[in-house]
Amino acid sequence: MNKFALAAAALLVSTGAWAEGYQINTLSAKQLGMGHTGTALKLGSESMIFNPGALGFSDRTLDISGSVTGIKAVATATHKGQDYRTANGLSTPLAVNVAFKVFDNLQAGVSFYTPYGSAINWTNDWPGAELNQKVDLKVYNIQPTLSWRITPKLSVGVGMMISWGSVDLNKALVSGSSFDKLAASQGLPSNLGNAAAASINLKGTSQISLGANVGVMYDIDKHWTVGANFRTKMGMKVEAGLAHVDYANEMARVALEKTLGLINEANFKSEMPCPYVLNVGVAYKPIPRLTLAADLQYTGWKTYKNLNIEFPEHLAPFNQHIRKDYKNAFAYHVGAQYAVTDRTDLRLGLMVDTSPVNKEYYNPETPGMTKIEPTVGFSFRPVKNLSVDVAFMYIVGTGEKNAKCTYTDLLTQQPVTFEADYHVHAFAPSIGISYTF
Repeated sequence: MNKFALAAAALLVSTGAWAEGYQINTLSAKQLGMGHTGTALKLGSESMIFNPGALGFSDRTLDISGSVTGIKAVATATHKGQDYRTANGLSTPLAVNVAFKVFDNLQAGVSFYTPYGSAINWTNDWPGAELNQKVDLKVYNIQPTLSWRITPKLSVGVGMMISWGSVDLNKALVSGSSFDKLAASQGLPSNLGNAAAASINLKGTSQISLGANVGVMYDIDKHWTVGANFRTKMGMKVEAGLAHVDYANEMARVALEKTLGLINEANFKSEMPCPYVLNVGVAYKPIPRLTLAADLQYTGWKTYKNLNIEFPEHLAPFNQHIRKDYKNAFAYHVGAQYAVTDRTDLRLGLMVDTSPVNKEYYNPETPGMTKIEPTVGFSFRPVKNLSVDVAFMYIVGTGEKNAKCTYTDLLTQQPVTFEADYHVHAFAPSIGISYTF
């Protein structure tokens, strides 16, 4: 395999599609209004996600809830004085929960939710296309749960997480400017400019992975409650993903297919980390109508050391082990709920999500930066046992200046450093419904 092919392999996987930003904190419309707190709150069926131990405090025979959030995000990269914006669609993470009473102190149930996911579209022909064009990542989870209230004040719970996911990634392999220079050296006319001469799509579905979601809750007194929740690390393994190469025109195909054709329609293997998550929380009721809550979330992103992609044995020179070297990160959640009437609750909250990204390996697939996320929400109960929940979250990144990522130009085999200033903001309205009896 010549150096040209090896350079192609390096470019193929230089994009770390599975990076900071794909953990989802919009799994309940009700709790989103309170800054997505819930570790120390008694939420009925929704507790299976936030803290399975809290479910044991429920006295409901049947509790059904569901919510969906629409996330519209816009990222901007300023490169050489020019702004480039993403053209993202609407992402819709969701959660559905059903819990029921087994005995007075034993509850069971099942949840379906999307704990991880990310979608970003920088478009095909922006200057950073060799790092990333478009990513669509989804992880789905089914979680059967049992929760036992051991004493009137103490409850524990455990859920089995059955997870699977998919990834669909696009990036440029050869930039238009590099190909234009190659064509000019051979006396051929080409004017692609920023348009990618060749791009690759990597698509795959992961195998099922198993993990656990465990929790405990304790009522200190009638005012104070504490809780803790731990979700284990899982690995989403793609065993037979498919690579597909596209060309800008016939001239590019003829010039590049001899090498890039080796990986066109080839299978690849890879693995995406779903890191462990530890939450601890406290809730305080100074008066019956007011609830205050705070959660501290610690995510084990340090497990994301490398992005490994492997091809069949005859394409082994294309295998890559790309350094990521993430660090563990904290997220801070605070929220308040006030019962205005017996039918209406108002909520306020705030999240601060710190970035785990190593700036030495910065990539625009999910621009890594600390994000500040204020939230508001309310619930209305039109009839007994039925609640309609609405929330809104605004996400704004603190920005990242002079972020750099170095890769190898496929044609010249020379290192290229892409540098840009990144900003991101997003709007996330959410709606949910629950019914209990």
